[in-house]
Amino acid sequence: MKVIPIGIWGGYPKANEATSSFLIEHDGFHCLVDCGSGVLSSLQNYVPLEKLDAVVLSHYHADHIADIGSLQYSRLINYYLGKPSPALPIYGHDRDDENFVKLSYKEQTIGVAIQETNIVHIGPFEVTFCETVHPVYCLAMKFTVDGRSVTLTADTEWHDKLVDFACGTDLLISEANLYEEHLGKAPGHMAGSEAGKLAKLAGAKRLVLTHLPLHGDLTEISDAAKEVFEGDVELAVVGKAYEI
Repeated sequence: MKVIPIGIWGGYPKANEATSSFLIEHDGFHCLVDCGSGVLSSLQNYVPLEKLDAVVLSHYHADHIADIGSLQYSRLINYYLGKPSPALPIYGHDRDDENFVKLSYKEQTIGVAIQETNIVHIGPFEVTFCETVHPVYCLAMKFTVDGRSVTLTADTEWHDKLVDFACGTDLLISEANLYEEHLGKAPGHMAGSEAGKLAKLAGAKRLVLTHLPLHGDLTEISDAAKEVFEGDVELAVVGKAYEI
């Protein structure tokens, strides 16, 4: 399994970059996790849009879904050009009817409902979910194939349930949107120390930090995680292939 960061920012992207998103590949199957601002442009550096096989959305905040409409248009344009593709499944929760309905578009994409209790098979992956602590309903997710796994926390405050959910994961991709001085002052997000704590308690083999703030010195966030977690820790790097 190969995991490639497509974007790393929370809220909105820096110039010529993208919000937090990841491409997960195995045996020629390409699954995109979240599709926010700038993601579609960045994604094309790693896979042609028509080769995308599935999309999984953690929740419906703009920095996670802003480019869904453009993705849908890309497939419609190819259809008009005589290059149709099978309907692309976009997995998202149906707790928000207005946004879930928009995942299906002119037979080019089809929305598939997911919930915390679901076990979903997406291509070669078994995917499970865990509700996070965020101002809107949001799902962390774990992709497992051939006995190996990557767990993505999505957007969340500290949540004890995530420890069991991520237990033993080979790669933990954790949000770390807060500096330590902001810990507990911004709802729905974690600081680097909390991401490190999660990796340690879950027994993760490796920790990658994402959904990063656009201000300050990001090494402070990774350093805070390293003070807690003794394994490998790094800030997500766009385009780097993390192989599991």
